[in-house]
Amino acid sequence: MTKMKSQQKFEGIFWINNRLFTKNLVPDERVYGEKIIKMKQEEFREWDPRRSKPAAAIYKNLHQFPVWKGMKILYLGAASGTTVSHFSDIIGKEGLIYAIEISERVLRDLLPHAEKRKNIVPLLMDARLPENYRWVEEVDLVYADVAIKDQSEILVRNSKMFLKPNSFAMIAIKARSIDVTQRPREVYKQQRKILENFFHVIDFVTLEPYERDHGFFVLKRK
Repeated sequence: MTKMKSQQKFEGIFWINNRLFTKNLVPDERVYGEKIIKMKQEEFREWDPRRSKPAAAIYKNLHQFPVWKGMKILYLGAASGTTVSHFSDIIGKEGLIYAIEISERVLRDLLPHAEKRKNIVPLLMDARLPENYRWVEEVDLVYADVAIKDQSEILVRNSKMFLKPNSFAMIAIKARSIDVTQRPREVYKQQRKILENFFHVIDFVTLEPYERDHGFFVLKRK
């Protein structure tokens, strides 16, 4: 028997048989081979915590997840669109995602999904150089998943340019990309200090067992 309940804390996210799902914006379309369930004339896509760090954070009992219908998002490190597609489901047709990706080969996989979904703008850009896409409008959320040494600084730099006052940011910190010689928890402490220069930290979880040596911060602009 299929049992469904809304994720009470987070808009547009559902638990079905104790698995995480979002409502499919483009019915009958899969993005990465995910499971699809149809219920009451609606269609839901499973959000795999081993393929998407925000999903892993929700499975790890994240208390704050500031993504909702109609919001505008700047997404740094969009890759082929796995997580982007679930954000796209949640924000709906009224929202918009500016999806920044440095790899042309990877971004190419996102293009057909962006064409069908209509609320994703793929941009072949370097997130370290936000001045090259300064025409992007102000956004309600900046999300960063860029596995390089200065990933927190990149989030701050982009947020200074594009994030509305009192709005939110999230970042998936890959500790081994910053310093392989330190314990991940020490890396998270150091990155927290960098982030706190510009943000209030409102939530944090580690992502094991779904992602090794990753921490997930939810932030609010000061």
